Amino acid sequence: MPDLDGVRAVVTGANSGLGFHTALELARHGASVVLAVRDEARGADAVERMLQQVPVARLEVSALDLADLASVRAFAGTVGREPLDLLVNNAGVMAIPHRLTADGFEMQFGTNHLGHFALTGLLLPALLKGSVPGGPPRVVTLSSMIHRRGRLDRQDLMGERAYSPWGAYGQSKLANLLFMRDLQRRADAAGVPLLSLGAHPGYAATNLQLAGPRMRRSRLRESVARLGNVVLAQPAAHGAWPVLRAATDPDAKGGDYYGPGGFAEQRGHPVRVGMSPQARDDADASWLWERSVELTGVRYEALTP
Repeated sequence: MPDLDGVRAVVTGANSGLGFHTALELARHGASVVLAVRDEARGADAVERMLQQVPVARLEVSALDLADLASVRAFAGTVGREPLDLLVNNAGVMAIPHRLTADGFEMQFGTNHLGHFALTGLLLPALLKGSVPGGPPRVVTLSSMIHRRGRLDRQDLMGERAYSPWGAYGQSKLANLLFMRDLQRRADAAGVPLLSLGAHPGYAATNLQLAGPRMRRSRLRESVARLGNVVLAQPAAHGAWPVLRAATDPDAKGGDYYGPGGFAEQRGHPVRVGMSPQARDDADASWLWERSVELTGVRYEALTP
């Protein structure tokens, strides 16, 4: 990773897991990092743990609930007052029982995609004033290997007719890649200097795997998830490597997608990886963008040619 002195970054969901290690390494290399978290107390605890490893780290905590567009707007209104160089769209929920966001969206789609879509658009003016070593400002959006199982259901986007926890998760992770690619396409068409990239962590041991079983009150499923984290998963610190490469590699190009280079992309050092044909569907990407604008009210005026 290059020297990031002078870089101001936002990492969503930075109090634990991949977000914690992403924020920690960015700060270790000199960046000033805003930890965007739902629970400010947990964010403050994360800062204390980071400072134990990097005493000179420049960190701040700011409240952000991606499942509430009012919170997204409030966060952007505060953090977006100063130039921003890097946005890491990391936070998410996985395979949870059916829930709705504060705005009435299915929780996984609303949090993983719509919340980050709105946040990126609202922070775009601040991003366009920034840069990172090796080029223009960057937006890194996290997806998952599960995106390959995802299908964009135009007729039942919110799972109102039929809901599957894993189906909804796969759709949200597919949406992350459709958004990532279309953001780059639109920035290029508008002549806006911006890099939009994607990453996935492989199979990394985080609390994400435990949330769904806990919400179902299934001790068996939680035990299985814990066992998988211990036996099969790589550490969360390693899962953050593809994110960090997308965020800082001077040779990265807009639209690149990074993941672990080991067997089945489950673990290993970060390399460019492929994505499903569904993630490369330009018609779906365009439809999703316009639908996301309608749902969130965030219009990305800076990308209007």
